[in-house]
Amino acid sequence: MIPFLDLKNINAQYRDQLIEACTRVIDSGWYITGNELSSFEQNFAAYCGTKHAIGVANGLEALILTLRAWKELGKLKAGDEIIVPANTYIASILAISANDLTPILVEPDLITYNLSPKNTQAAITDKTRAILPVHLYGQLADMLTLMKIAKEHDLLVLEDSAQAHGASIDGKKAGNWGNASAFSFYPGKNLGALGDAGAVTTNDDELAKTLRALRNYGSHEKYKNLFQGVNSRLDEIQAAVLNVKLPYLDKEIAHRRQVAQTYLEGIDSPYITLPNQAGEAHVWHVFVVRCEQRDALQEHLAEQGVQTLIHYPVPPHKQQAYQEWNNLSYPVSEQIHSQVLSLPIGPILAMQDVDKIISAVNKFKP
Repeated sequence: MIPFLDLKNINAQYRDQLIEACTRVIDSGWYITGNELSSFEQNFAAYCGTKHAIGVANGLEALILTLRAWKELGKLKAGDEIIVPANTYIASILAISANDLTPILVEPDLITYNLSPKNTQAAITDKTRAILPVHLYGQLADMLTLMKIAKEHDLLVLEDSAQAHGASIDGKKAGNWGNASAFSFYPGKNLGALGDAGAVTTNDDELAKTLRALRNYGSHEKYKNLFQGVNSRLDEIQAAVLNVKLPYLDKEIAHRRQVAQTYLEGIDSPYITLPNQAGEAHVWHVFVVRCEQRDALQEHLAEQGVQTLIHYPVPPHKQQAYQEWNNLSYPVSEQIHSQVLSLPIGPILAMQDVDKIISAVNKFKP
């Protein structure tokens, strides 16, 4: 079976460096908010082109704490509307709800799967205070247009960059477009830790200062608390792991792009809709095809020895967690969720396996 993502062997490439980094942390005797975190924050901010990176416990809390910080700073208040794509992973929406803000679901563009600027414009009301574009599957949303809309309406922009480390438009990377950006370093991400980890990037000094306090019990100085904060700190070992892996990110993205281009050139089936080619704006966190007979395609590929995943089978508005939305209709999102299938892709996927996957896909006949 060709695995969807071989995390064990991805990390085995850097095993000696990872062991050295973890040993350094263990031997230091300092395990929370130390030199490894400071180093990673500086390195990741430099990589994204931002002034600040603030390490937090995971990607969801990166979103939650940024919205919370804007509330503390008086830029948002309970009930304010936040525009978010209807087809995103539920975390993007949970972060809005967790702050007593109102998620406004907007249909995506069917070609890019990202937030539609046209639909975003149409959804703006006098209660709209922010846009939360999600760079889904590793492709930057149309940030040029979305930032123009945000500027015209004086809206905050929080990028969900959990899947888009390294993606760029005109040399400007994910994480450096909006007022702030949330990243996840979940192990399966393009830049993955060996556990949960996240960060916020921003060029706003005041926001960065507030986030650093909020993640640490609301404390800016030991035993002094500015806010009713939480414990959401990126620990030293995960920071050390990320410091090891960050220098290899662009090389790994290059391999993902080679795999994606091979798929795009090789898959030739009337039953398959391929993703659009997006150049530097796409880092191919996942390679997502659409098929009206998706379940049959997945079963066929499993029989051919190819593991696939679905990102994501159930749209947020059909989840029990948001049962008040269950009767709402978002036809484009529902079509996407019913048809998408993710093929194997990753930084060490062998090209001969890519050829086998292409052959298996092209053999599919429902």
